[in-house]
Amino acid sequence: MSLVIKNLHAGLPDREILKGLSLEINPGEVHAIMGPNGSGKSTLSKVMAGHEDYAVTDGSVELDGTNLLDLSVDARARAGLFLAFQYPHEIPGVSNANFLRAAKKARLPEGEDIDAIKFYKELYARMDALEMDRSFTSRSVNEGFSGGEKKRNEILQLMMLEPKYAVLDETDSGLDIDALKIVARGVNAMRSPDRGFLLITHYQRLLNYIQPDFVHVLMDGKIVHSGGRELALELEAKGYDWLKEEELAAA
Repeated sequence: MSLVIKNLHAGLPDREILKGLSLEINPGEVHAIMGPNGSGKSTLSKVMAGHEDYAVTDGSVELDGTNLLDLSVDARARAGLFLAFQYPHEIPGVSNANFLRAAKKARLPEGEDIDAIKFYKELYARMDALEMDRSFTSRSVNEGFSGGEKKRNEILQLMMLEPKYAVLDETDSGLDIDALKIVARGVNAMRSPDRGFLLITHYQRLLNYIQPDFVHVLMDGKIVHSGGRELALELEAKGYDWLKEEELAAA
């Protein structure tokens, strides 16, 4: 039972971006991917989720033995994959509560329905944990939300849907320190021996609050270095050129 990325090659029609990326995330583990701009971090998250602009030319992404690349976008979500977007989408005319209720129902066995009282009790408890006003239940998904509100709303979706694996694409982007702490608290509340996380970030600061088990460096479409949490601190201090210098020295 794990999320396994094997020799993944993918990109846009005019260029290859991921060039043989491999990674395994087991239940209970938190992995962080860091890397310079243009290395392929956000491409990885979009390919995993099934973004139509990206083509996969080789490799696989297997969740508990099923290749997600063979599934539709909604089937990937039902299989247990969750993506928190770097730039969350707005869905005018669809309230937060209705969106979450429909998403939870889609994961139930055919014929089962959502218990409305239990649903709202859980929703309000999760919103309180994220310091979100109850009025957000009736507002359209992310419409008119500030950047910080959108990121909290993404974590609310994570908390309500309880996926097997969550990919958080630069969840810290645009957050002030107070919002970052709240978002991190929500993510940490969802850590579980049965759930794996992949954090995609530019900066060490997120990892001060969501401490990873493993840190990987993505450069030119491949993972070139892996280590523990101390690797992120080293990158913060030395930058990515340090790794390039090490590679040249070893060559």
